[in-house]
Amino acid sequence: MLRKGHKLHALLHSADLIEQHLRIELEPLGLRPRQARVLNALGHAGTSSQIELARAFNVSPASMSTMTQRLVEGGYILRSEDPKERRTNTLELTEKGRALLSDVRKAWANVDKIIETAIGKDKAEALAERAFELRNALGGHPPAKALARRSAGADKAPRKT
Repeated sequence: MLRKGHKLHALLHSADLIEQHLRIELEPLGLRPRQARVLNALGHAGTSSQIELARAFNVSPASMSTMTQRLVEGGYILRSEDPKERRTNTLELTEKGRALLSDVRKAWANVDKIIETAIGKDKAEALAERAFELRNALGGHPPAKALARRSAGADKAPRKT
């Protein structure tokens, strides 16, 4: 039975605890959770501008710049000038970044196992389904899919702020 009060608190606390486990899994890789998600998005999209990535992740261009700079310095992504738009940089995974992405996915699988161990496989599946449902109902999209839609020209709607 749920306690009276705001359900949001339990959701936020659980998300913090899960992210803490993810940080522990990613620490040996030298990555933070959102950096891992950027690598994954680029792995799916191939190339992207920094602005497109910022929009897909719903963060400011300055935040994305900081995040991608660390990944460029680590040799995980390559920044190059867009031949079509000289003022725009494109980003893509390097071989080192593609290799790291495999380890990132293993870290995510380990956190999935932690969740399954904590609440059971069926409840973990149900929780994931409800999380996807909530994300979609609130207008969210996986960043990799948002990038793919943008590059196909299907997502020209202005960004919500």
